[in-house]
Amino acid sequence: MNQIKIFSPATVANVSCGFDVLGFCLDNIGDEMVITKTEEKGIRITKIIGADLPFEAEKNVASVSALALYNHANPDCGFDIEIYKNIKPGSGIGSSSASASGSVFAINELLGRPYNALQLSEFAMKGEAIASGCEHADNIAPGIFGGFTLVKNANPLQILPLPTPSNLYAVIIHPQIEIKTSESRAILPKQIELKNAITQWANVGSFVHALHTNDYQLLSDSLNDVVIEPYRSQLIPYFNKVKDNALKAGALGAGISGSGPSIFALCQGIDTANKVEQAITEVYAKTDISFNTYVSKINTEGIRIVNSE
Repeated sequence: MNQIKIFSPATVANVSCGFDVLGFCLDNIGDEMVITKTEEKGIRITKIIGADLPFEAEKNVASVSALALYNHANPDCGFDIEIYKNIKPGSGIGSSSASASGSVFAINELLGRPYNALQLSEFAMKGEAIASGCEHADNIAPGIFGGFTLVKNANPLQILPLPTPSNLYAVIIHPQIEIKTSESRAILPKQIELKNAITQWANVGSFVHALHTNDYQLLSDSLNDVVIEPYRSQLIPYFNKVKDNALKAGALGAGISGSGPSIFALCQGIDTANKVEQAITEVYAKTDISFNTYVSKINTEGIRIVNSE
């Protein structure tokens, strides 16, 4: 192959109880990227559609992660990267990680797959750090592995793929406001009460067990964040009303996607997911805040090839 076009999906990180460790992959929201092998060595960003992002290789998350792989592999060729941005930067559904993961996935394919998913995640984290200021994998991992993932350790990197209940759907609402990750981290407390820590890690353990056993009720009981959400929710207008409407419409649970402002809800079945979408749409429809909504099956494949030549 000399050229490959990929779909790099959006992701939801934290998943309420799993701050910085849990994430899952969405199916019908994502960027497209075209990577072409060239005789000229090096990594170049040649086209960006849909967002005002830097073309300089050392400043764009896609090329920074690509350079990490490229410098390690040292191939006798180069790569041109085209980015078609459909995930709005700052949306809270893994815009930067989609770029960082997509470039390394595609280049790995063009090189004959010398690296595994864990190694690709390590390269992608270098790009993610450009956007967030630190290397973290809670968005990277589900995009590359697909489905639900748990980041067991960041250094050395350990990622645990988790099973996905077959009838699980996600509903996303993205209010068109900007929340910088640095701001959403700055608002968090430096210490938490022991009783809240115990509740939180019990919820994480229960959530993982629920995924393994297809226990939707336990999953619902586990989607409770007593550590992060009470603080970050203050930055998202009408968050409590959106969450309340989602639960009343039958959602298993709802919470902040990543650092926000997007809000996610997990639902059992497409019919419930559609009802939840309508219920949360009603909240922002009564305001002057523009928004988008999405209903998505959990994507167990992750990044996928659209075509190659």
